[in-house]
Amino acid sequence: MTMQNKVISFQPHHLQKPQKHEELVSFNRRDIDALMQFYSKRVGTGEWRDYAMDMLKDRAVFSVFKRASEVPVYTVHKTPKLAKKQGEWSLLNANGLILKRGKDLKLVLSVLDKKPKLVFS
Repeated sequence: MTMQNKVISFQPHHLQKPQKHEELVSFNRRDIDALMQFYSKRVGTGEWRDYAMDMLKDRAVFSVFKRASEVPVYTVHKTPKLAKKQGEWSLLNANGLILKRGKDLKLVLSVLDKKPKLVFS
């Protein structure tokens, strides 16, 4: 068995070549406000207990959990590439089924609003 010689650079950090930082899709302040307002209503009723935000190259994802150890109940995706086509917002359930797409976040989230039901007695 032969051993390969590898050269390891011990240059100070400020002398190393800067690495390219990839741009990530993120939520802006209005997006976070709308998501947190909607999330807090469900936390108040005890339906949801945890959330996560993921910033990726092609999309940002807000996930909602009943318990921290489970898969997300719902995920809200912000995909800027789809802004001119189907709208940058999409709401998916735990199975990955798209419940609503659109250009307005509040309109997409309104799908989950509970509507009062008429009860006959």
